[in-house]
Amino acid sequence: MTTVATVITRLEGGAGVMALRGVLGLDRSAFEPLIITGSGGRLTELASAHGVEIVVDPVLKATIDPVADVRAVRWLSSLLSDYKPDVVHTHCAKAGTIGRLAARRAGTRRIVHTYHGFPFHEFQSRARRCAYIAVEQRLGRITDVGLCVGTGVAVEAIRRGLIAPERVRTIGVVVDGPTGADVPRPVTTESRAQARRLLGIAGDQFVVGAVGRLAYQKAPDHFVAAISALGRRDVVGVWVGGGELANRTARLSRKAGQHVVFCGERADVAAVLPAFDVFALPSRYEGLPIAVAEAMASGVPVVATAVNAVADLVEPGVTGLLVPPGRPELLASAVGHLLDSPAEAASLARAARRRIGARYRLPALRSALEAAYSSR
Repeated sequence: MTTVATVITRLEGGAGVMALRGVLGLDRSAFEPLIITGSGGRLTELASAHGVEIVVDPVLKATIDPVADVRAVRWLSSLLSDYKPDVVHTHCAKAGTIGRLAARRAGTRRIVHTYHGFPFHEFQSRARRCAYIAVEQRLGRITDVGLCVGTGVAVEAIRRGLIAPERVRTIGVVVDGPTGADVPRPVTTESRAQARRLLGIAGDQFVVGAVGRLAYQKAPDHFVAAISALGRRDVVGVWVGGGELANRTARLSRKAGQHVVFCGERADVAAVLPAFDVFALPSRYEGLPIAVAEAMASGVPVVATAVNAVADLVEPGVTGLLVPPGRPELLASAVGHLLDSPAEAASLARAARRRIGARYRLPALRSALEAAYSSR
């Protein structure tokens, strides 16, 4: 039996969903999982319901705090020394830093890290960006396997020298959970009507939707600006997800006089996706968002920003449309084009659904994880 400790600061959002789907998808006759996180909610409850042991301690937090972070490394080192897992698998930058350092101190046999994206991006100062890259390069030296979510993320990791090329593995996101209950279904007249009833939206309006945390990375301000730039009374914007910018974005929407519905966190994302006429991803930077894959699996046409690994899924003019980040007016133009060209939108959506295929299903992730945990 191989024991695996999964470390993540927040068991929520796309990274949390993917981490949990990976844990629940493991062969429990061969792998014994443990989840260590700083905060949770619905996903921690789901993990517990599936018999996964969970340790939640707010000392493991997402924000940078040098004093607290040193304390977190010591706490996690002690915890790992007690549990003695065979593998420590960290997710995202902050947990990747604390978790890999703690695993090293605890003498863990194998360290695996998933790069869902990177803490450095073009919207930072050069000094901060270089500092983050230097930290990731040092951590890469103690990482046995780096699982990169999407080709763009893998290429960037190699180009920046974050980890030795032979240790890099490229994986995809997963659109289905272990039970199959949360698999996105194709849009039908019935599912569309039901989804709109769930959101309280009239059937004769166009719906432009987004799913993600209301955080700087996801650029909800650009989403509001794009809805405003559309200038159409027959369009309503919908944002599914909560986050630290919830109040600020709602105020921005009201100030702009736009009809944007903020739904907060929902456990039924797959059920409400059919309400969307177009799925919009306005992110400033990304890895490979699960939300985009789920929209495509539902048959909803996608307009996304051309960042990181998004092009793995959204091939311009084939499976969707891409626009530059930070250009909400171009996002609005592309969305408006699809609303006015339903035949083209449907064609893109059909091709996108075919693109999902087997690569973005649970068996593919299970195989990748078991290989990463077991290889010598």
